[in-house]
Amino acid sequence: MRAKIQAGIMAAFTADALALGAHWVYDIAQIKDKYGRLDFMVAPEIAPFHKGKKKGDFTHYGDQMFLLLESLAYCSGFDLDNFSTQWKAMFEDYRGWVDGATKETLANLEAGKSPQKAGSGSTDLGGASRMVPLALFYGEDRETFMANAETQTAMTHNHTQVIQSARFFASAAIEAAEGRKPLDALEMAQKELSSNSPIYQMITDGLESVDKETTQAIAGFGQMCETQAALPGTIHLISKYSNDLKTAMVENVMAGGDSSARGILCGFILGICNGMNAVPEQWIKEMRLADRIRSLAGITK
Repeated sequence: MRAKIQAGIMAAFTADALALGAHWVYDIAQIKDKYGRLDFMVAPEIAPFHKGKKKGDFTHYGDQMFLLLESLAYCSGFDLDNFSTQWKAMFEDYRGWVDGATKETLANLEAGKSPQKAGSGSTDLGGASRMVPLALFYGEDRETFMANAETQTAMTHNHTQVIQSARFFASAAIEAAEGRKPLDALEMAQKELSSNSPIYQMITDGLESVDKETTQAIAGFGQMCETQAALPGTIHLISKYSNDLKTAMVENVMAGGDSSARGILCGFILGICNGMNAVPEQWIKEMRLADRIRSLAGITK
């Protein structure tokens, strides 16, 4: 199970690094005109929000996910106080995009709110995607994994849709690590939700889109960061490319918009299900923090 989770974590990081070059580019023709099929890592030449980043770097989502991995390794588990302190310190001199959720959370912390109360009202799925490294420590403890996924998400994205998405993907990851195929893992995790859950129909919409062409499906849901758009898009990718992680990651980038949040969570589940060999070695080589991730996650080459 641990080897599967390690593969999921590596896939999630490579998905973010791959997305960097075209992250938040909504004109898919622009991506295609510049790169053709973007199945290789590039610097963010056409991604204006990430100017200054280099090929193989992470978006601000990936940077925060890496920070959580560091905090987990340092504390031998999840410690909200440590993570929030390190998170706040990172943004004191951050050379990358600082989004609205981050700005609001930083302001709330500065005003004296606790990490449990400082979260923004953002509905961006990126807040949930950051929880991936928790699986290293809690992949065999569903309730603790889901609870910690909720807590780390709410620290910056204190909105029901985002929190429930984090819990859902934590549950799906455990189902996958226990040997279920991607589609089965998603469906089992969905069964744990009430049909009145604000994300239940989003998941169903994603599952039912599997026969659609990916750019069409994601355009229909919306390319945006908000959970209402990004969650069904992520479910579509996992369902459609359940046995082909590389194609899922490339099609995700070619669909434009918030390819980072979608890619991280899709890579996480498909990495668990398909193993480390499914993650292109060239992507890992070009990821600037690959060796550090291996060390922190206990991954041997």
